[in-house]
Amino acid sequence: MSGPPPAVAELRSAVRTGLRGSDRRVLAACSGGADSMALAAALAFEGRAVGVRVGGVTVDHGLQPGSDRRARTTAAVLGELGLDPVLVLPVQVTGAGGPEAAARTARYAALAAAAADHGARIALGHTLDDQAETVLLGLGRGSGPRSIAGMVPERADGAVVWWRPLLGVRRETTRQACADQGLPVWDDPWNTDPAYTRVRLRTEVLPLLEEVLGGGVAPALARTAELLREDLDALDGLAAAELARLAAEGGDGGLPARSLQLLPAAVRRRVLRGWLRSAGVPDLQAVHLHAVESLVMRWRGQGPVDLPGGTGVIRVSGTLVVLLPGARGSIPGPAPDEEPFRDGACQHSRGAGSRPRLRPGHRPRHAHRGADPGEDR
Repeated sequence: MSGPPPAVAELRSAVRTGLRGSDRRVLAACSGGADSMALAAALAFEGRAVGVRVGGVTVDHGLQPGSDRRARTTAAVLGELGLDPVLVLPVQVTGAGGPEAAARTARYAALAAAAADHGARIALGHTLDDQAETVLLGLGRGSGPRSIAGMVPERADGAVVWWRPLLGVRRETTRQACADQGLPVWDDPWNTDPAYTRVRLRTEVLPLLEEVLGGGVAPALARTAELLREDLDALDGLAAAELARLAAEGGDGGLPARSLQLLPAAVRRRVLRGWLRSAGVPDLQAVHLHAVESLVMRWRGQGPVDLPGGTGVIRVSGTLVVLLPGARGSIPGPAPDEEPFRDGACQHSRGAGSRPRLRPGHRPRHAHRGADPGEDR
């Protein structure tokens, strides 16, 4: 007896290890497109083989005419594949950042709620091609190494686990798998609209790179993301250990500035980011981190750095302290025994008494651009 077609076999192989590694229920997020439909079919087949319960969920964003009918049609196909339960979740798409960013926020909130209700992890259909596009977007926007590292195969966000088993599978393979199994595929018109940056990357930039560089660009970008992610994970581990050590040294929630100076820049900034996030500072951007770092590396006796949400950071007696909203009335200056740095290498920086201010909520220009469809981490 012959086995399944090669594309179908590749999809099933991609989900098999993840299903065998946990008996937790899986909900396959499915829009009706080729990627998520092929994923749902593979999960349905392999789930039965290993005894893992697999359900399906489709989100109706209500942004296109007939979206409710489309969601019901997708749900019917998922039911025919044997997924149980099958959920149709209508959402209200509101908020800033453009319709695609607002849709993503609403979709992920609905999926997270479904995961919590059913004690399941969410399987997402992002492919190797989506990964390559994400890396290119991160490069073009200068969003930092974590952005260039792309999407991770599995990520825990609180009680919710987001699972992306197809990051090593090409988009053409998912479409072929659907054709081989006679599965209906819905092509979202937004995915071909050149108004979206990701669509132009997919249809213009990547094909040009393939032509100029002789092929293999998407796998190379995905491979680069994986290698970079390993390095970043190692740095994050070092930074977490240093944060615990320095927090104990500083006491009362502060960090000792002199000890921070001795850390490599990549570790120091991660320590500061982790410290500020643990203190509840929202919407933290690179520009804010650099401003806080100036209290460590370019100290001139300056005043506090303003951060989003009405928070701030000040250096007092050699210790960095977070200023919470409502606690900014009395701000002490530097202690008499703490001399500002006078090293010649820093003569270009701000003079004594100046304050590196950032208005609350300030973000770099690129951070205001709306997220593109599928730009999921």
